[in-house]
Amino acid sequence: MIYPAEVEKAYKLALEARLNSHSPYSKFKVGACFKIRSKDEYISGTNVENASFGGAICAERSAIVSAISQGEKQFDFAVVVTDTDPASPPCGFCLQVMTEFCAGNFPIYLANLNGIKSKFELGKLLTTPFDHKNLLDKSSTVLLRNQFFRTHYKKVLFLSPRFYCPKEMF
Repeated sequence: MIYPAEVEKAYKLALEARLNSHSPYSKFKVGACFKIRSKDEYISGTNVENASFGGAICAERSAIVSAISQGEKQFDFAVVVTDTDPASPPCGFCLQVMTEFCAGNFPIYLANLNGIKSKFELGKLLTTPFDHKNLLDKSSTVLLRNQFFRTHYKKVLFLSPRFYCPKEMF
């Protein structure tokens, strides 16, 4: 299949990023590239593993984090390159992060070392994402960690980045 030139360019950049993978544990090298909306700019990333495993980051999230740190939050599409047949989709964690910045019809091209193999929409790969609509309802309040610590720091030993608690607690 013939893909647009900008998709082919992103494929080549993801392929190059994959070569920088730090994956000594899984040996599963991944490269990803996101096309910045309305610009002829691309942000690529690769997976970086860590001996603690929890400290690892996937290629897709690596690219998104890099883009956000450069002030970019809107994307036209993504290309993900692995050395698998069939080409591998992003993991659920990466798909969930993508939903923060991309609509359900966001195109994701899956590729391997032999080229682009398929195209999916984000909403087809992650059919029921957890998003901003899930955060607030009538029975609960969401507090960011810093807001919670300002008022209740003496009572807390550990919190995740978002702390959920019933309104009745306040």
